[in-house]
Formats: sequence, structure tokens, C-alpha cells
Amino acid sequence: MELINNYQVMLLVFAALVGFFMAWGIGANDVANAMGTSVGSKAITVKQAIIIAAIFEFAGAYLAGGEVTSTIRKGIIDSAPFIPHPEILVLGMISALLAAGTWLAIASAKGWPVSTTHSIVGAIIGFAVVGVGMDAVSWGKVGGIVGSWIVTPAISGIIAYLIFMSAQKLIFDTDNPVENAKKYVPIYMGLAGFVLALVTIKKGLKHIVKDGTLNISATESYVYAALIAVAVAIIGSLFVRRVKIEPSADKDMHFTNVEKIFAVLMVVTACCMAFAHGSNDVANAIGPLAAIQSVIANDGVIVPKAQLAWWILPLGGLGIVAGLAIFGTRVMATIGKGITHLTPSRGFAAELAAATTVVLASGTGLPISTTQTLVGAVLGVGMAKGIAALNLGVVRSIFISWVVTLPIGAFLAVVFFLILKTILL
Repeated sequence: MELINNYQVMLLVFAALVGFFMAWGIGANDVANAMGTSVGSKAITVKQAIIIAAIFEFAGAYLAGGEVTSTIRKGIIDSAPFIPHPEILVLGMISALLAAGTWLAIASAKGWPVSTTHSIVGAIIGFAVVGVGMDAVSWGKVGGIVGSWIVTPAISGIIAYLIFMSAQKLIFDTDNPVENAKKYVPIYMGLAGFVLALVTIKKGLKHIVKDGTLNISATESYVYAALIAVAVAIIGSLFVRRVKIEPSADKDMHFTNVEKIFAVLMVVTACCMAFAHGSNDVANAIGPLAAIQSVIANDGVIVPKAQLAWWILPLGGLGIVAGLAIFGTRVMATIGKGITHLTPSRGFAAELAAATTVVLASGTGLPISTTQTLVGAVLGVGMAKGIAALNLGVVRSIFISWVVTLPIGAFLAVVFFLILKTILL
């Protein structure tokens, strides 16, 4: 308690710095995953991906990030064992952010797409076990999160497979792919718009309007999202109808023009994926930071329900964008080119499937791994072309990196925690 009382400002500033460092790692690794499909399919450039991420990642983190933040903050560890020793919780959360951020920086430098959720969950478990014992960890909650790591890639893979196969049947395998693309692509655009609008209405507005004067029922949410989806579909239709092709053009030229239409659609899905990622994975950086701020603001008292400080969500959003802009290209290349060959139509199916899965998880407050969700979606698209379409060597390396991330996060957190404890306590 003496540490918190005497060094409140220093601890909070240090925690904010390591929280930003962790968010930077998320941007360098996880957001690179999210944008990799768009860049890998050549639907957008790296510079365009950074601009899209800057806008929609920040919006997702700030508007819809609070729900998952509460799960990371209060769900993984039980606060009761820390009540007599709040300084252990503060130093432990700082250690967890430092450990996860360090591992993400190393992995990003190597181009390994690892899970930020694995990293921070492992780090929190590591310091909690060493700091106060096994009883501090809510193993039931951890088991549920681990289960989601298995289920969500499968769900996103199935959704991606169905979306891509529907595009194949409705557009590519027809006698007139371009005309059918003009007919069906606006429907896909509307679906992407619906997903993005729904999470904005159901989760985003809740965090903007603090006084509770704006009340939107579940039915109204779906109605408004449907209206926005229709508007997006209409606007999309106006754009895709501008595509002209000579009647004498061969089938390859038809396919090329259809892919150009899907490239337009990829911009919508890239925005959708960025927003969904920001809403879900910002919790990995700001959840521990929110716990630290709460303890310090309450003079060492661990309160059951803490108010999220106004500056924490923007800090996480800015860190994510900075990480992608500065250090995200290597992981982007792995996810966009390494697993399977991506065209705009394949990349669209993967991104929309992953975005839908992440948004659903964000709405329930369950922190999933965006990396595993997106890789599952890309694998689903690749499987649509057969197992030979997958680079199994890259896939194997990715799976190995997933396995080692959680224990490495735990180990680094223990090391940093013991160092900080020795110096400050």
C-alpha cells in the first residue's frame, strides 16, 4: 500500500507507457493479420491499409471496446486474493503488459502471426500464480477462453468457405460472371455493412452516450442495421454497374473484371475487419491498464466495478494504429501471401467471415484470438480449392507459434514481475 500511496503518478505513467507498448504490439502483429488479406490480394496497398486501420481500428477500440475490456479486467483472475496486497496486482499487471508487448515485438520482427490474446492471458496467469498462488486464477473463465480459441477458427473457416463457395456458384461458375457480379456483389456489400452497423449500434453508442438518454431496443438495432445495409448495397450497386466489358472478351477477361469488383468490396470488408478487431483486441492492452488505474485512483482499494477512465480507450486505439504503421508489414506478408494464394474474392470471403466471428465474440464479451479467427477463415477459403492450395509448411509454423505463445507470455511476466518486486517492494 505504501508503494501506491507514495508513487501514484510514477506508477500510472509507467503503466500507461507499457499499455501503449502492448497496444503497439497488437498493431504490429494482430492488425497486420487483419489487413494482410486485403494487401495480399492486392485489393488495397499497404499505405491504404494503414489509413483504413487508423480510422476504423481507432473507432472500434473507442466506441465498442468497453465490453471486452471488462472481461479481461475482471474475468481471468479473481481480485479477492489481491485485496490485502493491491501493490502486487499493480506490479503484476505492469509485468503482464511488458511481457506480452515484448513477445509481440519479437514475433512481429520475425513475421510470426501470434495471438495477442494468448500473450496477455498467459502473462496474467504467470504473475498471478507467482504473486498470490493458483487460487487467484479463475480457471473456469480461462477454460472458456481456451475453448473459444478452438471453436472460433472453425466457425470463421466454415463461414468463409460458405461465402466463397456461394460466390463461386453465383458468379464465377456462370456463363456471364460480370453481369452476375453486378447482381450479387451489392448483396455481399450489404451483408458487410450490416455486420459493421450492428456492432456500432449495439455496442458503440452505449459508450458514447453516458447519460443513458439514448435507448435502442434489440429490434430497433436490427432495423437500423438493416437500413444501413440497404444503403450500402445501393451505393455499392452504383459503383459496380460502372464496370464495362466488351461482349467479345474471353472468360479470363470476365474473371479479371469480376475480381476488380471484389476489390471494391474488399475496401468495405477491410473497414469491417478493422472495426471488429479494434472493438475486440484493444482489451488485451487496456484491460490490465484499466485495472492498474482503478487501484491507483481508489488509493489501493480494489473495487468490484471500476469506471473506465476517459483516456484509456484512446490510448489503446492510438497505440494499435502506431504499431501497424511502423512495424506491421512483415506479418502482413505472412498472412496475405504465405498461407494460400489470395484473390480479392477469396480475401473478401475470409475477411467478412473473420469480421463476423470477431463481432459476435465482442458482443458477448469473450476475448478471442483475432489471429486464429482470421487464419481459420483463410484456411477455409484455401480448402475450397483443395488441400494442395495451402502452404502446409507455413500453416505448421503458425500453429507452433500459437502453442508456444501462452507459456512464453507467462514466463516473461514472471521474470518482469520478480524484477519489479525486487526493485520496488
